Amino acid sequence: MSDLPKPEYTQPLGGTVIFWAAKRVFDIIFALAVVLVITVLSIGLLILNPIFNPGPLFYLQRRMGRDNQAFTAVKFRTMLPVREERTQTDAPLEVDRITPIGRWLRRTRFDELPQVLNILAGHMSLLGPRPEVYVHAIEWLERIPNYAERHRVRPGMSGLAQVRQGYVLGQEAITEKLDYDLTYLQNAGLRQELQLLKETFFTVARGDGL
Repeated sequence: MSDLPKPEYTQPLGGTVIFWAAKRVFDIIFALAVVLVITVLSIGLLILNPIFNPGPLFYLQRRMGRDNQAFTAVKFRTMLPVREERTQTDAPLEVDRITPIGRWLRRTRFDELPQVLNILAGHMSLLGPRPEVYVHAIEWLERIPNYAERHRVRPGMSGLAQVRQGYVLGQEAITEKLDYDLTYLQNAGLRQELQLLKETFFTVARGDGL
């Protein structure tokens, strides 16, 4: 499946050129600082995985990024591998496949940490609209007006919709998620970034991940 053409964006985008440049610099500094954490965590998981999380260390998935371009997102695997994954947009989360270590990784959001590699590669940012599974995003682009607007910036490891709304299913919830994403884009700036960083920190501290 080839990448889609770049959309023509019509919704307002907040933030100055300086803000977006500084945001990218911060992303790189953050990612480099977390690489050591990922290395240590990876070693620990390699030791524990054969017993508590059998299967590969990482989980790779095709996601839709900036300007509708596909990229491969990397995460720590949290579920037992299956031969074929469900691709329906309204398929419920298969909680029975979540492993003991995977449950802890999801609650703490540590499963997302390897995505700093995507940040370094230029695919993602620390904060922004969460990247949707590619085949799901294709469907939402066809069914939800202005859905492509969320792809005008790099997707984020954390985002406004993620901390305010959490895991969602179905078109109605995805439409609400889009409203959060558009709010983030329209109000882009340092104040919102700092607020979102604070909310992300407390979400991780509370162990609210699914």
